[in-house]
Amino acid sequence: MSVAPLAFNINDILSYLPHRYPFLLIDRVVECVPGKTIKAYKNVTVNENFFPGHFPGNPVMPGVLIMEAIAQAGGVMMISALGAKPDRLLLFTGLDKARFRSQVIPGDRLDIECTVLRSRMNIHKMEAKAFVDGKLVAEAELSAAIIDKESN
Repeated sequence: MSVAPLAFNINDILSYLPHRYPFLLIDRVVECVPGKTIKAYKNVTVNENFFPGHFPGNPVMPGVLIMEAIAQAGGVMMISALGAKPDRLLLFTGLDKARFRSQVIPGDRLDIECTVLRSRMNIHKMEAKAFVDGKLVAEAELSAAIIDKESN
């Protein structure tokens, strides 16, 4: 039996992630099969706090923040599998095969897709891709560990 994908609004996302402004980097989850796959997005606006310094007159979203947005989407995917109001955190532990294909600029919608490659105990490896207008702009494999909030 297949599971119907879920969608999450910003309030749902806030219940799964500890991140808050200015570091919350996903706006909506359009499709999620908890613990398996996720499709989410971030609306990239000219008002982002990093654009004045990266780069003046030629704003470009830093690659490290694209990877953080990907990691946050992966976090929602994995933590949502634990149920509502989880008492656990997903900590980003590694990044492999990261590639940046194109710039992300104000006005873009950064679409993110993550799929679990494997899970062993509390360690998870995911394949992730980010797109703008259907064009691949970044990709990576990331790993993360689920821990109790108290042990953090």
